[in-house]
Amino acid sequence: MQYVYKRYGRDRAGIVATIIHYRPRSAIRDVGKALGLTEDVTARLADTVWGSYGSAVKDEHVDRAGVSRDDPRMALVLELTAELIRFPRHLSQHVGGFVLSEKPLIEIVPVGNAAMPDRTFIEWDKDDIDYLKLMKVDVLALGMLTAMKRAFRMIEVSYGRPLELHTVPREQKPVYDMLCQGDSLGVFQVESRAQMAMLPRLRPTVFYDLVVEVAIVRPGPIQGDMVHPYLKRRMERREAQAADRPFVIDYPKPSARHGPPDELKRVLDKTLGVPLFQEQAMRIAMEAAKFSSKEANGLRRAMATFRHMGTIGTYETIFVGRMVERGYDPLFAQKCFDQIKGFGEYGFPE
Repeated sequence: MQYVYKRYGRDRAGIVATIIHYRPRSAIRDVGKALGLTEDVTARLADTVWGSYGSAVKDEHVDRAGVSRDDPRMALVLELTAELIRFPRHLSQHVGGFVLSEKPLIEIVPVGNAAMPDRTFIEWDKDDIDYLKLMKVDVLALGMLTAMKRAFRMIEVSYGRPLELHTVPREQKPVYDMLCQGDSLGVFQVESRAQMAMLPRLRPTVFYDLVVEVAIVRPGPIQGDMVHPYLKRRMERREAQAADRPFVIDYPKPSARHGPPDELKRVLDKTLGVPLFQEQAMRIAMEAAKFSSKEANGLRRAMATFRHMGTIGTYETIFVGRMVERGYDPLFAQKCFDQIKGFGEYGFPE
């Protein structure tokens, strides 16, 4: 990241701000502190809350913490905590988003010095930047890139084999055999427990399978209930190939008077008729729900700010209603939109 500052200068490059909003735990701690609760009480309450984006502290959380809901002060704490959740708390720095400008940044936006030396940040977030049409570049600042660089150096020193990213052998069967066994500890992107559990079920054999693997263990496909249908399709395809018989996909389709039966084939062909990626969700909105470019862009914006602004629900009736009106299965239409809401939490493009 320091390269960006050196290349473009701190006067024309700055890290974008990100707005940290209150979540249940942070809201409990701050409200409890303001109302004079002891640290052990607020800690017990906070420790009962799981997940980052709840909208309230539930009664069972209070009971589990061993405090009385009948206490007037505790009732006020819970009331104010519920009101505070999702309100802005403080500004932080984006993990890698830079604004680059032709003019000095101080002529355009408030600028501050970051805690780390030789770093500058601006006080506007990505939505402000998008609205003002300023140039934003995301820098992929991953420790794994450093680990790969060191690994290449060790391989060259130990085995005399110079390697770079573009010269690493691809599609090596032993690698896929290892992954199919769930043996992926330390393997970037597929080392979590959820990914380790998914690998033997998905059984990747080519690189695109890994693209799907990374994307499928995310809120979008999970909330849209697309994971099991996709795995079932893969199993059916393997069985068809083993039996040397054709594998036919029944793609979701509108009624005959509203469109051709293969309307979504181009959108869903690579993922066996099951939407998994953000681009597919947006294409379904345009192809199946007949969103205009303006509506699709509004949906994209709502999806990007779903955590904080919650405006995505305004599109649900339009999206589902139009698909059903055109003859699509209501359950499929609803699952598609549930998936879009999941992408608002976290999702992957193809």
